[in-house]
Amino acid sequence: MIRAFEAGIAIGIVAPLIGMFLVVRRYSLMADTLAHVSFAGVAVGLLLKINPIFSAIGLSVIAGFGIEYLRNSRRIFGESVLAIFLSGSLAIAVIILSLAKGFNANLFSYLFGSISTVTTTDLVVIITLATIVFLDVVFLYKELFFTSFDTELAEASGLPVRMINLTMITLAAVAVAISIRIVGVLLIGALMVIPVISAMQYGRGFRFTLILSVIFSLVSVILGLFASYYYNLASGGAIVVVAIVIFLLSLTTARK
Repeated sequence: MIRAFEAGIAIGIVAPLIGMFLVVRRYSLMADTLAHVSFAGVAVGLLLKINPIFSAIGLSVIAGFGIEYLRNSRRIFGESVLAIFLSGSLAIAVIILSLAKGFNANLFSYLFGSISTVTTTDLVVIITLATIVFLDVVFLYKELFFTSFDTELAEASGLPVRMINLTMITLAAVAVAISIRIVGVLLIGALMVIPVISAMQYGRGFRFTLILSVIFSLVSVILGLFASYYYNLASGGAIVVVAIVIFLLSLTTARK
């Protein structure tokens, strides 16, 4: 439980930090797409008997670069590219899981999260990678902010927009992969997006919204883990349900 809380707090900080920039870019579906790609990465990791977090990161980064390349080529619309990768990666994961026998019992914890599966090694990996993502966001905050709101102006100002976009996708892939143990593959997209949307209801500045989204995310993670522990629930589902409740409350209080 203590390991789950430590990992959950790290994820609760990182997920909305990345989700904020994805939502502002109107690229919220990217989180779900990378989550499904990471599911295929988990299947590969289980098949090859390596840490699923690393295989999920590797496959997610490769897929993210592919998505960005196809999107910039303008031959396929951005939403269509995401749909192709989302459904394709899920199909690959199902095929791998059907071919390989013997680890289907662990599948539920990867899909929906489980506090009992967080090992000491997982905790070290999660906190280390979460710290790297956090420091990258802090260091590149102005560039990420600029390119998220006006890509053309940022490019005209001399910023390496393509490199910044690739960095953003890499950070998103890492954030998704490290969240597998706690939130689960199928629900991490919700944790990256819902707290951000909840914070946006108050119509304040970007930095205030970013901080408020992190607070909402941490509350969702902490209360969700408590509910998961005491009522024997899937941790990812409990966390997302709390996040949805916070969103509904934000709609009411923001109007007032």
